Amino acid sequence: MRTFLFIFFFFCTAVSGGAGFWYWSYTVTPAPGTGEIILTIPKGTGVRTIGTLLADKGLLHNDIRFLALVYFSGLTAKLQAGEYSIPLGLTPPEVLQLLKSGNTLRHHVTIPEGKNVRQIAEIFAKDGWIEQERFLELVHDAAFAKQLGIHAPSLEGYLFPETYTLVRHETDEQSVIRMMVNRFFQVWEGMKSLEAHNHLTQHEVLTLASLVEKETGIAAERPLIAGVFLNRLDRKMRLQSDPTVSYGIPDFKGPLTKADLKRPTPYNTYVIPGLPLGPICNPGQAAIRAVLDPAEVEFLYFVSKNDGTHIFSKSLEEHNRAVQTYQRKNNSP
Repeated sequence: MRTFLFIFFFFCTAVSGGAGFWYWSYTVTPAPGTGEIILTIPKGTGVRTIGTLLADKGLLHNDIRFLALVYFSGLTAKLQAGEYSIPLGLTPPEVLQLLKSGNTLRHHVTIPEGKNVRQIAEIFAKDGWIEQERFLELVHDAAFAKQLGIHAPSLEGYLFPETYTLVRHETDEQSVIRMMVNRFFQVWEGMKSLEAHNHLTQHEVLTLASLVEKETGIAAERPLIAGVFLNRLDRKMRLQSDPTVSYGIPDFKGPLTKADLKRPTPYNTYVIPGLPLGPICNPGQAAIRAVLDPAEVEFLYFVSKNDGTHIFSKSLEEHNRAVQTYQRKNNSP
């Protein structure tokens, strides 16, 4: 009887020790290889499925030891969904701690100044952040704009161009739009002192800033062009800005024709007096500031010098000479 008990005790000890070693070896064995694996864990994913996802990527073995490790670590309800960059070479406990931290990947998406809402939608849709048509529906939803504190027929002009940080599965059309509009209001708040000395409404400032943004990419010229446009508005002169014409033509492919310049649209500043119906793009901070703090000049005209810069004129005669000079240069063989 004693011999049996001894053998039984020895067997149990051996099994227990073997099981312990089997479990311990699992916790200290890193995944083979080098580099990083991108893993996405959808919201609502259970522990068993998480184990399968990790195993499929070669980050650990998925067997009962994974479930035991999660249980004994107290992480059953603490593993967070999201997109992770997980280095190979981590042990299973280290992998679980990373999933517990919620340190998901942050992506940076840059929206350049001067893009219109359709172009912005294309940028975000390209990498799957939004559904393009849904984004555009919201942008042109006046009721949604009102929720954001904007009383305009669309959000054109209010989607502030900047580099934004996005997280997978935490981003949709509404969140992207809200983020961009909130950033606009932050920038606008910083210009309160300039706004107080300006006779234009916020919407008019953005509309004019969008023209400035499209007319030049030269920083030093923005206040000059803003000054020209404001001088023309004060004198009841038409703004005659080519970008407003093309914006008002659906699916415009270019180049502009004389017929286009005569086509009546709410944006064609060759035809309508004053400002167009609204912004024609989403201007950056410099263009907005140029309108709020324009150069004090007597210029009423400008024409491209075909090198990215412009020549400015006070009279129509000067302007016509400049047009003739630079058109001739542009058309010369």
